[in-house]
Amino acid sequence: MQRTIIRILAVLIIAIAGYIGYLYLSQPVLDTPPPVPPAPVETPVTPPAADTTDNDAVTVPEGDILVIEVAGQANGVIEILLNSEIAPEHAARLKALAASGAYDNVIFHRVIDGFMAQTGDVQFGLRDGSGNRQAGAGRSRMPNLAAEFSDQQFIKGVVGMARGQNRDSANSQFFIMFEEASHLNGAYTVVGRVISGMDVVDAIKRGGGSNGAVTDPDYMKTVRVKAAE
Repeated sequence: MQRTIIRILAVLIIAIAGYIGYLYLSQPVLDTPPPVPPAPVETPVTPPAADTTDNDAVTVPEGDILVIEVAGQANGVIEILLNSEIAPEHAARLKALAASGAYDNVIFHRVIDGFMAQTGDVQFGLRDGSGNRQAGAGRSRMPNLAAEFSDQQFIKGVVGMARGQNRDSANSQFFIMFEEASHLNGAYTVVGRVISGMDVVDAIKRGGGSNGAVTDPDYMKTVRVKAAE
């Protein structure tokens, strides 16, 4: 009787082990890790810094070209044609922040080679010697924006708005594409594209690690708006 019980238990153990092995081998294997999306714009724990100004009083300037003077490893001017027809609220936000001076001296805090360069954290991304440990977690005083997704493709030179997990959480941060990233299509708002200075974009100092955090990062020295000629 005892031998019979032992045999039954052995058969059960072998069967269970075989089933577990089948489940393991039947799981799909990723050939490459999934692409990394732009860093989310988290809701800040503390109120935005006072130097972002009272944005409610800022008049959105005329013109749809954002002119960014970059300093650091990359030196030069980037011109971005904002897409005010497809993403009017996001374009207006970038113009208002530029007009208020909020973007001046803001760093490119996350830069991933072959992917994108991210900037625009007017709360924690100022080049002020603070170390910028929280850069990427901040936003402006103005409320978050509702998504304005479109069929515009994320290719080299395209400018998109960073956001958190909530699709309606874009605020002040934006990113410029180094290369195509189709996994972003329809999931992030395209707000514009580079029309001049792509060589400056390509020269922006890259970050390290999987998150692309940059040591001694390049920064937007000044940002203003001008009308197309």
